[in-house]
Amino acid sequence: MAANTKKASPKVASKAAATLKSPNASTTAKSLAASALAQAGTGKQTGAAMDIKSSKVLQSTKYSDATKSLAGTVLSKANKTC
Repeated sequence: MAANTKKASPKVASKAAATLKSPNASTTAKSLAASALAQAGTGKQTGAAMDIKSSKVLQSTKYSDATKSLAGTVLSKANKTC
């Protein structure tokens, strides 16, 4: 498999860090934020479980726009070969 060169931007990393620090953020939001932060400045890519979680968040109406933004970021960094 080819190396994944997609990385989260500094702006996304900052937003993810703020989410992790927030006492009001849901565990789902914090999980997505951690994944986005792990992708900032590294070649790490999302795993299948995080891809599925991100997809479910984007399809649901119960999550905030901020959480959906993180989910979209995480999903966009997936290294898909399909």
